[in-house]
Amino acid sequence: METVILAVVIAVVVLGAIGGLIVGSRRKKSLPPPPPAAPDITAPPAEPHIGDEAETPRDEPRRTIEEVDLPDGSAPVVVEEPPAPEIEIPEPTAGRLVRLRARLSRSQNALGKGLLTLLSREHLDDDTWEEIEDTLLTADVGVQPTTELVEQLRERVKVLGTRTPVELRGLLREELLKLVGTDADRVVKTEPADRKPGIVMVVGVNGTGKTTTTGKLARVLVADGRTVVLGAADTFRAAAADQLQTWGERVGAYTVRGPEGGDPASVAFDAVKEGKEMGVDVVLIDTAGRLHTKTGLMDELGKVKRVVEKHAPLDEVLLVLDATTGQNGLVQARVFAEVVDITGIVLTKLDGTAKGGIVIAVQRELGVPVKLIGLGEGADDLAPFEPEAFVDALIGD
Repeated sequence: METVILAVVIAVVVLGAIGGLIVGSRRKKSLPPPPPAAPDITAPPAEPHIGDEAETPRDEPRRTIEEVDLPDGSAPVVVEEPPAPEIEIPEPTAGRLVRLRARLSRSQNALGKGLLTLLSREHLDDDTWEEIEDTLLTADVGVQPTTELVEQLRERVKVLGTRTPVELRGLLREELLKLVGTDADRVVKTEPADRKPGIVMVVGVNGTGKTTTTGKLARVLVADGRTVVLGAADTFRAAAADQLQTWGERVGAYTVRGPEGGDPASVAFDAVKEGKEMGVDVVLIDTAGRLHTKTGLMDELGKVKRVVEKHAPLDEVLLVLDATTGQNGLVQARVFAEVVDITGIVLTKLDGTAKGGIVIAVQRELGVPVKLIGLGEGADDLAPFEPEAFVDALIGD
């Protein structure tokens, strides 16, 4: 019996020893690896590589690193800073006039050449004078100015008795200059004597190049050493404010804008207020290109004018017209003139057309002068209107 009890005790001890060995072995296998040694915080930072600066181009946009405590331990976020827009230096007005005069001469002298050809005929009968009238009407000179011009030409040709090319060209030049007018004040008023800034509002129908003209006018003013604030009061046309702001950024002009579909009068008011606070020379306000048949919208244009004049009187209200629209342009001009007091006209798209007579017709219709002309799509294709240069371009050299 004692022998049996001893055998059982020995068996239990042996089994316990074997179980302990197995458990110890499993624990040893499940232990995690030892942690890495802590870095020496007293060690100096590594020296930068000598070639690092040379490998980064100087004209790349500057990068900043923003460290964000991300829960997943991601790497720092690298934020690219957009490069600042490059400020352009617009072409001086004087050089611009020379180039635009040459372009106008190439594109417009079909009218003058046609008239000179007709006037040089050996016999100037009634049929010839009717052809001269048709040529003038086709060039959008207008009925009344055409009648006056033909009567003057007939009388002077009859009195002179001779019709050499030189004499005819001089005769035609004198009569056209009388119709275009050389005594009108064609300076864009941007420098009031008693205050600052000058305030100019630009109006016109969609498609005439009104917003583009506003941006080009800003370039003209900057080229003359003036500072400008632009008011994007055309809040109804998609991307109109973006377009105007792009023009401003190119010459360093600040643009005041509002939400799309917002109150145009509020934007115009804020633009003048901002211009006064900044002390700029001129504030240019681009208005919506409303259809002249929408009475309610035209009334709102009048509201813009009244709200702006709470700051100061408008120095200029420029009406932008497309020179290719002919009599439709005159209809637009009449309606706008009833809503706001037009002080000057900007004729765009005078390039590539022989209808330069619209200058005469629109001045006669509104009683205000053409002050600026646009002859192309280029950024500097806007220039002050010069009657002599215009007539010389019409009749050719």
